[in-house]
Amino acid sequence: MTGESKDVQKVSAKLLRQFGEKIITIEDRGGSAIPSVVVDKAKILEVLFFLKADPDCAFDMLTDLFGVDNNKEKPRFELIYFLNSLKNKTRLAVKVGLEDGESVPTASGIWKAAEWFEREIYDMFGIRFEGHPDLRRILLDEEFEGHPLRKDFPVEGPDFDKPFVVELGEDK
Repeated sequence: MTGESKDVQKVSAKLLRQFGEKIITIEDRGGSAIPSVVVDKAKILEVLFFLKADPDCAFDMLTDLFGVDNNKEKPRFELIYFLNSLKNKTRLAVKVGLEDGESVPTASGIWKAAEWFEREIYDMFGIRFEGHPDLRRILLDEEFEGHPLRKDFPVEGPDFDKPFVVELGEDK
């Protein structure tokens, strides 16, 4: 058993003691896979805050946050927070499932970097983050309709049936 596996087991035990049934599953495949915890949506912010503030966990860095569209599965969406503890040299993925139209609280009060990740997820998937200080599109124009990383977004684009017309300015 590696040192990282021992640390993850300690973190897992603390999470189960602290949150009980709100932690849905804990998975540690060992090797190169990042251990993961699936959390009830109602407790996600509390769990993330605990993971950062608890001195034994000390997940002081939000390395990445991204969305997954499972399309016809339940839950449809999954948010995955990749956390890193510099002190313990440990990584952890925290996952939360959402149905279409559901939102989660922003993690930007815990890690400032979450602001940009959450804006990207909002832009690409349409998932809202309650309390976000500036939730608006980050990659696409504000007038763009739809969310291109949703699996039900038209592959050809929303106006593929219209002819492409190049509008040239007048030559003077």
